[in-house]
Amino acid sequence: MSKNSPLIKIKIQNEDFDVSDEIKILHQNNTGAIVNFIGVVRGYDEKNNQIINSMTLEHYPGMTESEIEKIVFESFQRWELTGVTVIHRIGNLKPSDQIVFVGVSSKHRQNAFDGCNFIMDWLKTKAPFWKVEENNNKKNWVNFNENDNKALKKWQ
Repeated sequence: MSKNSPLIKIKIQNEDFDVSDEIKILHQNNTGAIVNFIGVVRGYDEKNNQIINSMTLEHYPGMTESEIEKIVFESFQRWELTGVTVIHRIGNLKPSDQIVFVGVSSKHRQNAFDGCNFIMDWLKTKAPFWKVEENNNKKNWVNFNENDNKALKKWQ
């Protein structure tokens, strides 16, 4: 890949990811800034005052990747980015397990910050993932979070 073409990586996977490996990949391009977001499974549901034993994430293969691709391409239209990596895990995860990695590289920090924030906000609301939390042998589907929807307004 040439030094000036953008790096794009979108993966849905069961296995964990290594953040330092992903940063090294983003650093290969004409980069002055790399901003990352790593989401992890919480061990406690504050809203329902319950311990979370595990979370199972499901997705719709093909559709999920397509929606993430649209989000990533829009981020390249809005900001001068040199690379984007989105890795989202599926399957059964335990508290403190990594769920999602969004890494954005750019020549300048503000583009990287804005691009990463934008991708994460849209990923939370538009990418078709379903989550089931297990607490004390009870399974509960995770409902849509209205705060995630409110976060999108700053991008419209």
